[in-house]
Amino acid sequence: MTFPKSFSKSSALPATAEPTDISRRGFLKTSLSIGAGFTLAMTLPSAASKLAAGTSESVATDTVANAFVRISSDNTVTIIIKHIEFGQGTFTGLATIVAEEMDADWEQIVCEAAPANKALYSNLLYGAQGTGGSTAIANSYTQMREAGASARHMLVAAAAQQWAVPISEISVSRGVVSHGNGHSASFGELASAAAEQAVPATVVLKDPKDFSLIGADTSSRKDLGKTDGTAIYTQDVKLPGMLTALVAHAPRFGATVKSYDDKKAKAVKGVVNVVQIPSGVAVLADTFWNAKKGRDALQIDWDTSAAMSESSEDLMQRYRAEVENPGLPAVAEGDLAAGFEKAVKVIEAEYEFPYLAHATMEPMNSVVQLTSAGAEIWNGSQSTTSDQFTVAGALGLAPEKVKINTLFAGGSFGRRANKKSDYVLEAVLIAQANKSELPIKLVWTREDDTNAGYFRPMYFHKLKAGLDSSGKIVAWHHKIVGQSIMSGSVFASFIQNGIDGTSVEGATELPYHIANFSVDLNTVESQVPVLWWRSVGSTHTAHAVENFMDQLAAAAGTDPLAFRLAHLGEDKRYRGVIDLVAEKSNWNDKNEPGRLKGLAVHKSFGTYVAQVADLKVDKNGDYKVERVVCVVDCGVAINPDVIRAQMEGGIGYGLSPTLMSQITINNGAVVESNFDQQQVLRIEDMPEIEVHIIPSAEAPTGVGEPGTPVIGPAVANALFAMTGQAQSKLPLRSS
Repeated sequence: MTFPKSFSKSSALPATAEPTDISRRGFLKTSLSIGAGFTLAMTLPSAASKLAAGTSESVATDTVANAFVRISSDNTVTIIIKHIEFGQGTFTGLATIVAEEMDADWEQIVCEAAPANKALYSNLLYGAQGTGGSTAIANSYTQMREAGASARHMLVAAAAQQWAVPISEISVSRGVVSHGNGHSASFGELASAAAEQAVPATVVLKDPKDFSLIGADTSSRKDLGKTDGTAIYTQDVKLPGMLTALVAHAPRFGATVKSYDDKKAKAVKGVVNVVQIPSGVAVLADTFWNAKKGRDALQIDWDTSAAMSESSEDLMQRYRAEVENPGLPAVAEGDLAAGFEKAVKVIEAEYEFPYLAHATMEPMNSVVQLTSAGAEIWNGSQSTTSDQFTVAGALGLAPEKVKINTLFAGGSFGRRANKKSDYVLEAVLIAQANKSELPIKLVWTREDDTNAGYFRPMYFHKLKAGLDSSGKIVAWHHKIVGQSIMSGSVFASFIQNGIDGTSVEGATELPYHIANFSVDLNTVESQVPVLWWRSVGSTHTAHAVENFMDQLAAAAGTDPLAFRLAHLGEDKRYRGVIDLVAEKSNWNDKNEPGRLKGLAVHKSFGTYVAQVADLKVDKNGDYKVERVVCVVDCGVAINPDVIRAQMEGGIGYGLSPTLMSQITINNGAVVESNFDQQQVLRIEDMPEIEVHIIPSAEAPTGVGEPGTPVIGPAVANALFAMTGQAQSKLPLRSS
């Protein structure tokens, strides 16, 4: 969506009324300011309905309506996108699916973010409106195809009725409905008549061989405005009378405000108010800079009696001690003791992973206005239902009284899907404490974003494996120690038998067949706030597993590629990505002097990725990742250009914690602040990346995250080939 950078509340966003009283096979007729048209709404048929049935009690298979297509008389087709766009290509991908089944002209397609409405716009994989787990395409593929096919059917039925010809004789191409006798009409011309047609109970979807948009590289992106500065992010929002708020957070985790003196802060020009909220003290001013100067002038006495005092080193020592205690079994197959008895070689390895910041380009921010009618929020909302219900609970409102206008976001990587809606709730509580209907824009500085959290948890891994006389793995024991992301949140119900799946995912299901296989988890407590981070558990499990595989290959005297192939299980898609990455990277060619290659393979969020990292090493042993060959199997490739972009971005993002990024704790406080200390990959260090997509007819899976976890072990394995030393501590350049 686009709107001017300076706008009034009434004109800020297109008014999208939440539909009510939609019959099971009815449709919603709307009177649009741009002319007569129709919005298509239908229940979930076939596969999408079955998928929703098992996700949540609040999602019923025969009552949940989904409104995704709006056709106006000016021939514009608006696709309502239920997933946030923060650079991963959801606007383009989901619009492509609908346009394909409609046989629309790509140029007539525009996209609009869906309003907060759990009943209409839930993620079918978890029964709430939100974007995460690389599920945007995966959960919407059938649903959006059926929405497009239904719209096409209604347009064709309207044309057949007007022209008095059989439906079977009508064709549709690039947004034009036509008949051989010379009749033709655009979608816009048929929109009003199509609105009078019944939504079909079932639709016939295209044969994939007839796709013209899905799988094509020629479609332009629909997240418009990002390259010319016209896209609207939360930071761009300006409302009449709006105040900017900055919060002084506790200097140590667990500290609270004992008292504060705001006299000097209020003396700063432009400062309007100072209010206390549970997470700290907020300064409100007419501009960001005045709010910052006011916050700098605050005098706060912090109560540190319950504050954290541990350091990263203290925590890691605690983790190392904890790994020796029995853990809870995440998976236990075969007879581990018997397997080790058969082994002629036993190899052990340990891995340390630090806390990580999300480091989004746009730090956390949110705009809120509280009125007698309820709350209205402008925000890059990644977890819409959670944000809506959390705000409603805090204000004592019904959820429908909380309107969320979802804007573009400058990155997230999981951070904006906060399990406690932390920064959104901060903005609301500040507005409430200000006791005014003036809109409030909460802004976190880069330092706030780095210091206050939330973070990818710290982890410690210990692995032990046995090889038989032929070099085959006969036993594998993997122990993981770390904090639970789900614990203490509304998602705690996802913890099964004491196992937080986000701690062990990527370790419990390997590409390899190992008869005697065990993964144990020891969950520890800490005051450091933790959250999912791009590719979640796979951020650390893929590294540990794949680097350990190279150590085992070396112990067996086998090439790492051959060693992997010898252990592959029955899933042939792993072999597909490994074989192709070996071919495209010239794996079997002898390395040139001063060059090294490392291989890794991993599946996350249903997507298979293999990568070969090509390193150049100078005479001093310094190295640079110069080239990465990436092969991805993500099922049907909706938009190959978006897939390549996500693999490239995921690799760049994953290189930061591989090489230099980390969050360290000292006496309960984060050491790093801005990017001078919290180092991330610079453009000059970005390698050349070559992405190959496996052709597939399988259902599409996610691409936003799966490229990230593979690059770390690929680089580490190249270094292992050079030094013979396990790369056991990240970031690599800190050890």
